[in-house]
Amino acid sequence: MKILTLLLILLAFSVQAEEYEAVDVEVKAQKLIGDAYYVPGMSGAATEYEGFISNAGFVVTNEGVVVFDALGTPSLAHAMLGEIRKITDQPIKIVVMSHYHADHLYGLQVFKDEGAQVWAPKGTWDYLDSETAETLLDSRRTALFPWVTDDTYLVKPDRIIDQDIKFSLGGHEFMINYFGKVHSDGDMSLLSVKDQTLYSGDIIFEGRL
Repeated sequence: MKILTLLLILLAFSVQAEEYEAVDVEVKAQKLIGDAYYVPGMSGAATEYEGFISNAGFVVTNEGVVVFDALGTPSLAHAMLGEIRKITDQPIKIVVMSHYHADHLYGLQVFKDEGAQVWAPKGTWDYLDSETAETLLDSRRTALFPWVTDDTYLVKPDRIIDQDIKFSLGGHEFMINYFGKVHSDGDMSLLSVKDQTLYSGDIIFEGRL
């Protein structure tokens, strides 16, 4: 029975892994301090480097992982999930989205499949309900094929954030700062208090604010 269970688990993992085309770019989690990590993207146009032009991050707690942003394709997010799994087998609990722009959100479905809740800033629905959202996704299915395909979809948030909040998970305290319309229809950052690490999204760029 144990052997059969193990085989079923391995089969399920194999099927899930085959859903996403492997990326050629290096997706590497780098430790910042304590339990905080980040995944640095590259500087370039939207469809360069297989869509890997944004950063993401995550914090590992005793009760689960808090992820910040989901990268620009399901394939990139799947590679990021692989990096997380090298560090911990804790479940992905929450994905905090800095904002709903394509280079940050198309990977969300990978973490949603893991059972994560998606927290997004107010203004997200303005984007999701816009013609731009579907038009851009259609264009990326061509420009970023095979990493964005007809199976790539826009994940709706489970919770909308419209003010500064604090929350706790697994011995870690977190602060989300909601900024309103800054870089997009809605932007926010995530602070891991214990690690004194701020994930800022696109309200801060290298060389400019």
